[in-house]
Amino acid sequence: MTTAPPVPVRHRAARAGGRGGPVATAVGVVGELLITLGVLLGLYVVWQLWWTDVIAERDQAQVLEQLDAPAPDPADVAVEVRRDAPPVVAPPAAQEVFGTLHVPRWDDAVIPLAEGTDKRAVLDRAMAGHYPETVMPGDVGNFSVAGHRMTYGAVFHRAEELQTGDPLVVEAAGTWYVYRVTEARVVQPDAVEAVAPVPWQPGVEPTERSLTLTTCHPIGLNSLRERYIVNAVLDYWLPVEEGTPPDLVGQAAPEQGGA
Repeated sequence: MTTAPPVPVRHRAARAGGRGGPVATAVGVVGELLITLGVLLGLYVVWQLWWTDVIAERDQAQVLEQLDAPAPDPADVAVEVRRDAPPVVAPPAAQEVFGTLHVPRWDDAVIPLAEGTDKRAVLDRAMAGHYPETVMPGDVGNFSVAGHRMTYGAVFHRAEELQTGDPLVVEAAGTWYVYRVTEARVVQPDAVEAVAPVPWQPGVEPTERSLTLTTCHPIGLNSLRERYIVNAVLDYWLPVEEGTPPDLVGQAAPEQGGA
């Protein structure tokens, strides 16, 4: 009796593969898709957390260069500050850059101020945007601005570091306006009373000159869940041509200023 020759190993493997082929193929395809998705998500995170900052900070540098804003001069240590009624900045055109915000607490950060809160044209270019429905610097009421806390320059990333009494210095239209932080709050995104003429008191007639910073909270994936609000009130002002605010050169402002 004759016997059949043994099946070559490669043939047995082929037959085994043939029985599991569709499943193995599907698993392989899904695996490749998951790997591709992971790579794409990783690239997206890099783009969001790093590349958007690179682009926005480049835009910010160009804006500051074009603005030619005055730089603090440490030699200005004997200037006379003023606490009478300051000049009021005229309303600018939409998206126009009209000044800068100096924050000593944030390693002397200088942030361009632009009209409006359009995401692409203003906020995504590492600028703080002025809420058009609020007053301009120097006016009685609540001068309110918004800024990113994550990505696109994250100009208000360090908002939680601000402390009561810290100076927030606005330069616009040839005038320095020095506001001091009074409080900070975490609120819901629809808390529009934050930018009321009298912060947190809608319908009340303002008597003070206020500044409000608004940004997202907390830092992280849930940054749109709440808002972080910083309130300040005007302490003093002085014309740019007369020198630099003491708070920008590490000096204490005098208790009383000239008229």
